[in-house]
Amino acid sequence: MSLITWSDKYSVNIKEIDEQHKKLVGMINELHDAMMQAKSKEVSLAIINKMADYTKDHFSTEEKYMKQFGYPDYEAHKLSHEKFVEQVLEFKQGYENGKSGLSYDLLNFLKNWLVTHIQSSDKKYSALFNEKGLN
Repeated sequence: MSLITWSDKYSVNIKEIDEQHKKLVGMINELHDAMMQAKSKEVSLAIINKMADYTKDHFSTEEKYMKQFGYPDYEAHKLSHEKFVEQVLEFKQGYENGKSGLSYDLLNFLKNWLVTHIQSSDKKYSALFNEKGLN
């Protein structure tokens, strides 16, 4: 059972970024499945590491286009990316050290952050990127 089901309502009308968002949704679902199936800490940690690395790549893609196209809210958007990465790294360290476990709180945080970020922040750059020829 998926925690998040991709829907067109999450689309930012930019194929490359939508595909990256779909991959992130898939990783959150993979982590959810690992938790539901009580898979080992190593399996969960591998998913978290993969997601942390991929998120950085995804954020780099968005930020590259924002700079290229002169997106006016670049700094605020970049800051929200940096805060998210910090939070994920803090969780990862706590999980590695045994101070925190995989929980619905974490999964809901990841889900809510991604969905809210796409629908409120990312959709704001869509029109500009589309105007500049990025679809």
